[in-house]
Amino acid sequence: MASGLWATRAASYLKISVPCRGFATVLKDLKYADSHEWVKVEGKSATIGITDHAQDHLGEVVYVELPDEGSKVEQGASFGAVESVKATSDINSPVSGKVVSVNKKLSDSPGLVNSSPYEDGWIIKVELENDGELHCLMDPDGYTEFCDEEDAKH
Repeated sequence: MASGLWATRAASYLKISVPCRGFATVLKDLKYADSHEWVKVEGKSATIGITDHAQDHLGEVVYVELPDEGSKVEQGASFGAVESVKATSDINSPVSGKVVSVNKKLSDSPGLVNSSPYEDGWIIKVELENDGELHCLMDPDGYTEFCDEEDAKH
């Protein structure tokens, strides 16, 4: 029990939310889509990836289909796919904008999506078109609750 308390304190210090079931990490400074993508906005730049919850359900990621730099993404629309040993799943953009960077490391190391979904495993960066779209997304607490409800159905 003491180690769980230590982990919770460490997570609190690192600004990480630790859900009761203790497996999926939800970061505090991100916004979340109900299709399990996250977005981190810094000015007009938005970094997008799939959540820890999503990668956990997918299993080992073996391939990530990336869009071209310069292409346009629309909120809620698919821009690529993640293929795992279990299934292939579309990646939907939580915001609209122009793709300014793709994570080329994922071509050689798709497993980064599993091992580091919020850092090394990011998928694309876009130039944010409309920051008003962020109001349609969930905050960390809302996303954690959403995942709990979804998991309870299965």
